[in-house]
Amino acid sequence: MNIDVHVHPDFYERICGDAELVALRRHSLHILQSAVKPIETVFLQMRNAEIDKSCLLARDYSASDGRPAVSNEEVAAIRDMYPDRFFAFASIDPSDPNHLASLEYAYAELRLSGLKLHPGRQRFYPADRRMDKIYEMCVAYDKPILFHSGLSFEPDCLSEYARPPHFEETASRFPKLRFCLAHFGWPWLRETAMLMLKYPNVYADTAMLYFDSAREFLETSLTKDIPRTWIDRSLRRQVLFGSDYPRFEQMRMSAAIAQLGFRDSTVELIRGGNAAEFLAE
Repeated sequence: MNIDVHVHPDFYERICGDAELVALRRHSLHILQSAVKPIETVFLQMRNAEIDKSCLLARDYSASDGRPAVSNEEVAAIRDMYPDRFFAFASIDPSDPNHLASLEYAYAELRLSGLKLHPGRQRFYPADRRMDKIYEMCVAYDKPILFHSGLSFEPDCLSEYARPPHFEETASRFPKLRFCLAHFGWPWLRETAMLMLKYPNVYADTAMLYFDSAREFLETSLTKDIPRTWIDRSLRRQVLFGSDYPRFEQMRMSAAIAQLGFRDSTVELIRGGNAAEFLAE
């Protein structure tokens, strides 16, 4: 099964009935032109990209925005409509006094598959001890975390919070917590690779495209900035396919992974085998 672990459903038609909320999403993602898409278009794009299931990410920056951009209930509702096509990840804002209750509800009642957090946007360092109870709950429920790491296009974000070395203490103190550094921590790819080499509970996804075409950018990032052999020999079980849809097209990102010169078995792991272990579902 091919799995895209990094999908933003902000413009899925089924959750776009509120025009003010759609405007908030456009601003907070800094994607100003993306059209609202019927679910049939979403399925066609997945099919063209040879993606069987996508992980839909909620986004809760309510401490600053006043409301979640995409709520846990919304991603749960889409998942419930199409359980054979989607996983759903929760989001909480660590600055919200009720964030632990929200996370408990997301896992126990909504049955969400993991948690998405954005240190740069939510202004926390991963090793901040106020995050410990969040991590402990994820371990207790055996749920992974997808952290934004590295550069973010979103407004009001500071990349410093999400530099890969800031995640090492969390990886060390919570060895049973599986977490993924989204965007491979770009531009700090070697620091991300260092963490993956040292900590088997650390993963990274491929959702990065900041220059050039998908193939050219991923070729530079994953075969030159990081030698191809680092992934093909040592890190092959810790890399997850992520597209960052709708910022980047799933079809182009998926096709690029097959063009990087990795062994077929490595490509299969990246496209879905590793995600199945990461999600533990």
